[in-house]
Amino acid sequence: MSESRGSAAMNALVWTGPSEAVVQQVPRPVPAADEVLIEVAYCGICGSELSGYLGHNALRKPPLVMGHEFSGEIVAVGPDVATGTPALAVGSRVTVDPMIYDGTCSQCRAGKQHLCLNRQLIGASRPGAFAQLVAAPAHMVFPLPSDMSLRIGALSEPTACAVRAVSLMGDVRGRDILIVGAGAIGLLTYQVLRHRGAAQVFIADTNPARLANVEALGALILNPREVDVVSHVLDATGGEGVAVSMDAVGKAVTRAQCVAATVRGGRVVLSGLHEESSIMPVADIIRKEQVIQAAFCYTPVNVRDAMDLLDRGVVSAGDWVIDAPLADGAMWFDRLVGDPGPVAKVLLVP
Repeated sequence: MSESRGSAAMNALVWTGPSEAVVQQVPRPVPAADEVLIEVAYCGICGSELSGYLGHNALRKPPLVMGHEFSGEIVAVGPDVATGTPALAVGSRVTVDPMIYDGTCSQCRAGKQHLCLNRQLIGASRPGAFAQLVAAPAHMVFPLPSDMSLRIGALSEPTACAVRAVSLMGDVRGRDILIVGAGAIGLLTYQVLRHRGAAQVFIADTNPARLANVEALGALILNPREVDVVSHVLDATGGEGVAVSMDAVGKAVTRAQCVAATVRGGRVVLSGLHEESSIMPVADIIRKEQVIQAAFCYTPVNVRDAMDLLDRGVVSAGDWVIDAPLADGAMWFDRLVGDPGPVAKVLLVP
């Protein structure tokens, strides 16, 4: 990888169209005055990128270098970084909040930087980290704790998604929760919920291997191919339903399951993006006076909290996280949208 520092080109996994990606030589990024250049160590494949890979995500247009869950080492800094962000320097081990905000709009001033009116996502609005090098604005870059590995650091972004989702659930202590989807977000959200004192946490998924991952962590597992998820949850909660449900898949059927399994006056958190749009049981939502809460990404505070949870081992990575060379990226995209087995998170290594 070090050879890329002195050359005009680098290797990157380029998404060229629906279900097509190939490693190509692309121009090496040049950091702007307020940016840093990062040599990528690990970059995770996100569920939203799977829908993008299939051509189902409106945020992403080919050809594109995706990748926004990453860690690495700073190899160059723009001339304004030393004064604007003095904690960052060549050699710093870092992760990045990839949802770039301007800091000046009404949303940013209200502390909702993730809803910035001019936000740009690394790996969607601009080239991402499925590459040897990536440029990022210095104000979006977080130095890793001294004892945190680059591998764990790459999980900061998806963990921040889980932290954000749980924060939107309100006080979960002693409350029953349903998560539909045992992928990375489901696994990470469960660990945050356990830390926050939730009572029964049910996790539903059709993949037995992924269910084994969450069962090992202590969750109550449900396979929709074997049991009726809604009936089981209602029976286990005295007929009332869970206080909060979370759809971490994003299909019409999973969104409907969450509505049906949630108590009257309860909260349904939607984070899955598999389908851009779907029918929702609106009449049931109205009659039950449920709150439908979207959970898109995270604030800078959520990122810091996620890094703290990872650093303290409150949230951890198990065998469900694997490493793979960037050259195998297309194969892993295909496997993740097909039959991933127990794998919930793939970290590509340039």
